[in-house]
Amino acid sequence: MTGPVAWFRSRPLRSRLALLTAFAVAVAVAAVSAACWFVTRVQLEAELDSSLRSTRLDTNGVQSLLALCRQGATPPPLAGSYTVQVILAGGSVCTSGEAAIPAGTGELAVARGQLDDVLRTVKDDDGREMRVYTYPQDGPVGIAVSVARPLSEIDNSMSTLRWVLLLVSGIGVVGAGAAGLWVARTGLEPVNRLTDAVEHVAATEDLTVRIPVEGEDEIARLSRSFNAMTAALASSRDRQAQLIADAGHELRTPLTSLRTNVELLARSEETGRAIPPDDRRALMASVKAQMTELAALIGDLQELARPDAVQPDHPLEVVPLHAILRTALDRARLRGPELTFDTDLAPWYVRAETPALERALVNVLDNAVKFSPPRGTVEVTLMRGELTVRDHGPGIAPDELPHVFDRFWRSPSARSLPGSGLGLSIVARTVQQAGGTVSLEPAEGGGTVARLRLPGAPTPPPEL
Repeated sequence: MTGPVAWFRSRPLRSRLALLTAFAVAVAVAAVSAACWFVTRVQLEAELDSSLRSTRLDTNGVQSLLALCRQGATPPPLAGSYTVQVILAGGSVCTSGEAAIPAGTGELAVARGQLDDVLRTVKDDDGREMRVYTYPQDGPVGIAVSVARPLSEIDNSMSTLRWVLLLVSGIGVVGAGAAGLWVARTGLEPVNRLTDAVEHVAATEDLTVRIPVEGEDEIARLSRSFNAMTAALASSRDRQAQLIADAGHELRTPLTSLRTNVELLARSEETGRAIPPDDRRALMASVKAQMTELAALIGDLQELARPDAVQPDHPLEVVPLHAILRTALDRARLRGPELTFDTDLAPWYVRAETPALERALVNVLDNAVKFSPPRGTVEVTLMRGELTVRDHGPGIAPDELPHVFDRFWRSPSARSLPGSGLGLSIVARTVQQAGGTVSLEPAEGGGTVARLRLPGAPTPPPEL
């Protein structure tokens, strides 16, 4: 890698800290300078506009200018940098100033009594930008007076301010960089004494090695933090290894289904035997659903691989639990076509993340489908925020119930079945994020009951 980023990364840490400090100060100073420059310009323009509005030419002055123009004489310029024009309704213009200012439709409209006044920026005949205020002359309709001043007055002041701001900003940035370098050198000096121990751990890659901790100063705190970090990394590495071993089982079913659908589509293209439009649409919809499921599953696997993945990536929203449950039931029926689903769903709205909630419901239903006997019945009830899913399978041993929501845990009797042991842990995480509870318990007469309780209401809140 080459370029500024590579150069920056190659600098010592203290130099990078100094550069970052200088950069941060430069950004702050630039923002303040830009705001100062902008506010000052707006204020100067407002003062200029106010000055133009307060400048009025009396009737005698207007008549004198008109008289000079009728005689073919050039009216003398007024004191200061003002330019004054008398505009007649017919379009005639009499100018007192260095150069005439083109009279536009706005000025003519004021002269004809169609507008009260006009304030705009134009260029005079010499190419200078002028701020022009036009108002109707007191008396008979048909005369308007334009009072103008050059914007160069503001530009000159702003140019001076610009150089002052640049000078002050430059001094501030250089000073901040020097101060940052001094602070970095002073603050990082004790870290050098810890470097040898850290490099030893890095060279051996043995995360079980711990750095001896002595004292209670900052270096001791850093050593304790490093020891805690290596312990967490060792635990994380073990979980990642387990995740890699188990993720293939969780991904196998949707990948196999996706591969089957794609092969059907490919075989149709190769043999020239067209698939009926309805079947083709169904296949494409199934492929899309399976790809979505795979993406969601991979996201869940990554989230579960992190130590404390308890917060959702997106804000929670109010969603209809009963509608999401129906969608999950449709997917469960595809995986257990020989099963009967006995459902009783009452409306219930909860605050949750829709994709995660649907994934959790699918996991609960898949668990019931997986352990149901052939041609069995799965009973699904949603009533007053309590969802129960009962199967009529072999059930769960009492000593296994405390472990059913542990990550990667699988019952010894179910290890021959597909799955990675992530499904119920995903359910528990999602339900906890929604503020609810989940439990598995033996059902009367055999089987298992999954019970989810989610806070909510039978009707959506008014903001929906």
